[in-house]
Amino acid sequence: MEAKTVFYPADDLRDDVIRLQLEHTCDAQPEKRWLPAYYFSICLLDGTKIGYCDLRIGHNDKTYVGGNIGYGIDASYRGHHYAAAACALLFRQAAKHRMDYVIITCDPNNRASARTCELAGGQYLETATIPEDNEMYAEGKRKVMIWRFDVRQPDEGNGAW
Repeated sequence: MEAKTVFYPADDLRDDVIRLQLEHTCDAQPEKRWLPAYYFSICLLDGTKIGYCDLRIGHNDKTYVGGNIGYGIDASYRGHHYAAAACALLFRQAAKHRMDYVIITCDPNNRASARTCELAGGQYLETATIPEDNEMYAEGKRKVMIWRFDVRQPDEGNGAW
């Protein structure tokens, strides 16, 4: 039996413009090769929900092509770099789990998502073929751009960033 994941508080995931509101968590589902995950709403500081994001904890073959982070911004709020800001906040949550890096992937035709990865400081690794046994393949997707983000760890001992 797999150990239950420890989920850390997420009430500190905010900056000067947005905050992430934790909606729920999900334990690993090994039979599907799914990792434990956090699911958030992306909100303006006044509480207006403008999108969503999620963070999958750990690494496996599925996160290499599906990513550790997913996000979406409602159409009327696009163009303000909110997704890149949400990714920066999610990197802090990943650091709580001692993850050294995270992967974000996007459709090669989604220039806005690729730009988000650039703005968030990603290193482009490759455009990879999605394996036939992956859920994304069943959805009709065939290729993904893969980006790696090094996660800065808090200073040891004092929790400062």
